Amino acid sequence: MRRAAAVHEPNWRPAIEAALVMAIGMGFGRFAFTAIYPHMVEENLLSLRDGSLAASANYAGYLLGALLAFRLRARTAHRLCLWASAGTAACLAVLGAVESVAIILAVRGLAGVFSALAIVAASLWLLERQQQMHRAPLLYAGVGLGIALSSELLAAGAGAGLDSKALWLLLGAVSAAMSAAIAPGLLSGAAPGRTTRLAAAQTPPPVRPGPLVAIYGLAGFGYIITATYLPLLARAALPELDAAHVWAVFGLGAAPSCFLWHRLHMRLGTRSALATNLGAQALGVMLPVAAHHAAAYLLSALLVGGTFMGTVTIAMPAARLADQARGNLMAAMTLVYGIGQIVGPMAANALFAVNGTLDGSLWAAGAALLAGVAISLRRL
Repeated sequence: MRRAAAVHEPNWRPAIEAALVMAIGMGFGRFAFTAIYPHMVEENLLSLRDGSLAASANYAGYLLGALLAFRLRARTAHRLCLWASAGTAACLAVLGAVESVAIILAVRGLAGVFSALAIVAASLWLLERQQQMHRAPLLYAGVGLGIALSSELLAAGAGAGLDSKALWLLLGAVSAAMSAAIAPGLLSGAAPGRTTRLAAAQTPPPVRPGPLVAIYGLAGFGYIITATYLPLLARAALPELDAAHVWAVFGLGAAPSCFLWHRLHMRLGTRSALATNLGAQALGVMLPVAAHHAAAYLLSALLVGGTFMGTVTIAMPAARLADQARGNLMAAMTLVYGIGQIVGPMAANALFAVNGTLDGSLWAAGAALLAGVAISLRRL
């Protein structure tokens, strides 16, 4: 890989704002449900089947949001960042005021739309509009930050005796405050930034879009069962362990890992970096099947949390470099990721109905990730 120097101006504000959009739209809007879900089951607001339907509704909304994102362009991405953040805050607050399963499913679907818009809009805003490709790790670390922050807020709220409705309202209030904090910067920073582009010599060689899209779809299926059910699995197997803390480990693994995987991407190239990433993720997904004790669940959370946003950190900039025709490849990848995430909970629910365990779905998820490794090494 060729090497060359590039000068980066120390303008961190756009990257921080984009990371907070990801924290709200993804960390709070999508993944906080995983930590609250066990509380809702205990309070008889949702059953396991309802939880699977809520997860699938969220991922169906994510799919719809990805379709809408095909029309999104960098010059208007800041507006969608604002809408996605504010809409997510509103969805979280509404979940604190309803009990109907049908309404919960509808709101989770709408939250999924905002999540997909958040990831595409924030990526276009920072990577293309502000020309800060080198700050992609900070952008995607926002998801892990949001997971960790929301998880610890939930643990603190549950410790104070709050029920699931009050926990949703707490998340809605915090995400609304974060949305208000980033709004002025997004509005004032609508013009392109003056940051220097990364020299082409410093970027990995372009990859083939078709295999990259296929790998990303497998990754969506591969991680989502762990991301949906890990706290519930940990709570059932280890009732003395606070499942919210397991989920916080997931988020804490995700935030710094983006920087690691970005460095590996620059050093090894997309093919080898993705293969390494997906292989480690497959190991994390299958660990709870191999060993039902606290160390296995915590290591699973760390491995999957420390790789799933790494996949995004590698694949999204690679898509940006490969998208020579400006066909919004990032939106296409978000679309197939959403399809994988819909299929995952549906498969888990079907397999659970047959054998009363999630082990089979975890094995299937691990196999999908290993298939992604094979495609990375042979086709990318």
